[in-house]
Amino acid sequence: MQDTMLLGLEGIKKTILHGGTGDIPKVITGAKVTFHFRTQLCDDDRTVIDDSKVVGTPMEIVIGNMFKLDIWETLLASMRIGEVAEFWCDTIHTGVYPLVSKSMRRIAEGKDPVEWQMHTCGMANMFAYHSLGYDDLDELMKEPKPLYFVLELIKVQQPNEYNRESWALNDEERLKMVPVLHGQGNKLYKQGHHKEATLKYKEAIICIKNVQTKEKSWDVPWLKLEKMANTLTLNYCQCLLRMEEFYEVIEHTSDIINQHPGVVKAFYLRGKAHMAVWNEAEARQDFSRVLDLDPGMKKAIKKELALLSMRMEEKNQEDKTKYQGMF
Repeated sequence: MQDTMLLGLEGIKKTILHGGTGDIPKVITGAKVTFHFRTQLCDDDRTVIDDSKVVGTPMEIVIGNMFKLDIWETLLASMRIGEVAEFWCDTIHTGVYPLVSKSMRRIAEGKDPVEWQMHTCGMANMFAYHSLGYDDLDELMKEPKPLYFVLELIKVQQPNEYNRESWALNDEERLKMVPVLHGQGNKLYKQGHHKEATLKYKEAIICIKNVQTKEKSWDVPWLKLEKMANTLTLNYCQCLLRMEEFYEVIEHTSDIINQHPGVVKAFYLRGKAHMAVWNEAEARQDFSRVLDLDPGMKKAIKKELALLSMRMEEKNQEDKTKYQGMF
């Protein structure tokens, strides 16, 4: 172990545990850095909070791409390939770690890193429910503490050395990807590949939401992005209807309706989902709202109401037969 070295930044100390090879690589904007990390409390037991080697997958970040814990970019830029170093970081650098950790844990658990909440960000959820969903992270959020980060630098790829996925794009590139993904999703939907189409729509929505978080809510740029996201979300819901994921359709369309109560297609798709799960009153209410907003939908709604009546009659007859058999 080498002697502790100061990085020349307030609140950071570095100790090299294992020397790397070669020169320190250029860590420029757009470079993808792959590394393992272990996060520990500064207590007597050096309690481990997170460890990527336990998860089995190294971390990847793209430099300059608004990663929430930007101090990691600074730490990694001081390392050689293969180097293992321990960094003590004061609370001025660790305050947002609980939020970052929550996202990383959800990814490791196989859950969506953006939690697939169309209109609620992680920070808003935290304030609404006073919890991140993990007791140790809640404790750190209430009382930020210095942390140890043990980092092992595996690889640095320059922007032209890897295929950039949507999460690795800058905002301008993300917005250019949206119509491409939208078109791919539409094509897959028409071909009957509904599961594959949902992935394209979802990726496009994530691109939009990442950009939208940097705009002021309800300002014109934010609203334009919101409209784009809603269009894609409704396409996503159309796929879910075909996949018989009716309750998820109800959830996402309700999110849109609560924020934008004049979106006709949201009421129409929610009505079809309610009909599929025999929520007769809710379905009739949604279809009625469609007619209020767009009288031109009269023919389509008449057809849906006839189908609803037939489904409810079949369900009632089925229940009647079932209960007769019981008694």
